[in-house]
Amino acid sequence: MKDSIGDIMSQAKKVQEQMQKVQEELAQAEVIGESGAGMVKIIMTGRHDVKKVEIDSSLFSENKEVVEDLVAAALNDAVRKVDEFNKEKVASITSGFPIPPGFKMPF
Repeated sequence: MKDSIGDIMSQAKKVQEQMQKVQEELAQAEVIGESGAGMVKIIMTGRHDVKKVEIDSSLFSENKEVVEDLVAAALNDAVRKVDEFNKEKVASITSGFPIPPGFKMPF
């Protein structure tokens, strides 16, 4: 039984170290959310910080609500991509380690 607990603690420490590395990677990672066939692009980090918004100049002649909807859609696309990227990164280091169902990582 002691060996089992020791093994779990050792695994937990490794996962913790790997999580720190992953959090650093996520802060540097960038995804691009798009809408309107690429006419609006949002560049976002793995921590959900928006770094850049690109709007095609042809949209400036459009109705304000159309542009607002496209920006919102691109932002939502970026958020979904960041969440999926983060989930994949975390899964890659926690595979084989028993994590309770529904457990949320602290980021």
